[in-house]
Amino acid sequence: MATETETPTEVAQDIGLALYAQIEGFINGLLRPWNAYQMGIFLALVVAAILLSRVIAPIYHNWLRSRDGWPKWRLRLALVFHSRMRLLTFVALIWPVIWIMREVTWPSRSYLLSIIGSLAFAWFVIAVVTRLIANNVVRGLVRTGGWIWVTLVILGLTDEAQHLLSSIGVSLGETRLTIWMVIQAIIILTLLFTVARFLSHASAANISRVDDISPSMRVLVVKFLQLVLYGMALFIGLKSVGVDLTGLAVLSGAIGVGLGFGLQKVVSNLVSGIIILLDKSVKPGDVISLGETFGWIHSLGARYVSVVTRDGKEYLIPNEDLITGQVVNWSHSDEFVRLDIYFGTAYGDDPHLVRKVAIKATEGVDRVLTHKPAVCHIVGFGDSSVDYILRFWIRDPTHGLTNIRGNVYLALWDAFKDNGISIPFPQREVRMLNDPAKVPD
Repeated sequence: MATETETPTEVAQDIGLALYAQIEGFINGLLRPWNAYQMGIFLALVVAAILLSRVIAPIYHNWLRSRDGWPKWRLRLALVFHSRMRLLTFVALIWPVIWIMREVTWPSRSYLLSIIGSLAFAWFVIAVVTRLIANNVVRGLVRTGGWIWVTLVILGLTDEAQHLLSSIGVSLGETRLTIWMVIQAIIILTLLFTVARFLSHASAANISRVDDISPSMRVLVVKFLQLVLYGMALFIGLKSVGVDLTGLAVLSGAIGVGLGFGLQKVVSNLVSGIIILLDKSVKPGDVISLGETFGWIHSLGARYVSVVTRDGKEYLIPNEDLITGQVVNWSHSDEFVRLDIYFGTAYGDDPHLVRKVAIKATEGVDRVLTHKPAVCHIVGFGDSSVDYILRFWIRDPTHGLTNIRGNVYLALWDAFKDNGISIPFPQREVRMLNDPAKVPD
């Protein structure tokens, strides 16, 4: 072991010399008869595994093609076995050979085969387990790191490797940042963030099934849980590898002050999003109108609200606009929406009959509610017609407003035609002044 007075370069040299000595001793050991026999057995098993895998792999693949009813996760696991058929066959061959040699001869005469068999089995297990990681890049990094680590553990080189990685680093004030610390931080943070992600998704799924909680409160609870879980994962990960969080707190405070001035709009939208979630003014599924934008809320984000219109456009409206602007929420307190349409009839038509016919016409239109009856009132006497307003109720504004108004207008047209009620149009009488044809003799 190195002393505290040795420099990192001297430590690296000592470790390198020790590793060289071990490698030289291993090579010299191969010249012994039984070690050479074990290497020959190893090569023979490799050739046998390659030949057997060429025979077994097609049969196994055809058998998998007939497993149509299997779940997807089982098929993926079976495909991992197929892609690692050579390694799996080698593991299946080498361990019976090791057990037989341990029974018929000394354990030292199967020592190299035991190491090779342990490495092959560990590599196969890591290849199967890492298949659960969806991201290809992360899967490759975890798989490679796992193979390197188990190799060092089985060969008994963990102390030397850790000492070497700990000797290489830079000093930042009173804290020394080494490669070993960085590797530890990456592994621990990856594991903690994976656990936090799994817990947040599981909690979100459970919360979404609770009907007693409003949609906006569900979003708030899920966001709060994600913030707490990821914050705890980061804090525990950095603390576990020995990072001094005091300096980090001072640095983050200084950065926060600078970002506060430069990101006022972002912070305003974040705070507005929290207010929206707390006061429940809007929630996913509500139909709103903001300026010329009319649609229903698809999701609530930390910075914006996603609003989908009838023509399929998705508007990302900043949360600040919903707090400071005038928003029409068509389904805030209940799901019922009242619509108004205006029309006029001729002065010769009976207004009492017109009102009855108009109300009756709405009853045959789809989406118009019958348990909340429509009403019709006279609103004025125009130049060419008696003006009316017809009010009716619907409960599904997300299906559109213009189309239901159009259907009601068509129903009025048919009803007025059947009952002899006319819809007038403006008429004007024009007189020409100083027209010679009109001057009396």
